Amino acid sequence: MSLISLGGVVLGGMLSYLVQHRTQLSAERAEAQRQQNTLSEARRAERLTLLERFIEVAAEAERSAFSRPPEFDDTHPWYLKTQDVMNRLWVAERLIRVQFPLPVHDAARAYFLDLNRTVWEGLPGGESVRDYLEDNRLAFLDTARAVMG
Repeated sequence: MSLISLGGVVLGGMLSYLVQHRTQLSAERAEAQRQQNTLSEARRAERLTLLERFIEVAAEAERSAFSRPPEFDDTHPWYLKTQDVMNRLWVAERLIRVQFPLPVHDAARAYFLDLNRTVWEGLPGGESVRDYLEDNRLAFLDTARAVMG
């Protein structure tokens, strides 16, 4: 009788251990998944912030391209303001490279190069700034949207 009781205690202890062990593993997996979700959400928020920054500064650069005077030098108010905008756009474009897959950066880079050319060199007479920038702007936005889901 005592062996049966001892066997029951051992069996009960083993079953209790197994249940506790599986519960602990399940809790650890749930915590790891929660941490992964938190990290993914933080990364997505950071990426959205970078996209917003790039788009905002690119819009400033486009406004500079539209308001480009026919003549300017490095003391002209337009030049000083535009130099600051283009420096910020350059930084934003590099941050896109750090945080996004290369197709997003490649699209941002093409748009940046178009903006840079338009701002500093202008466009041939009769060519529209908006039309010139449209294809690469949309390609960048579409590529970023595809990555962001």
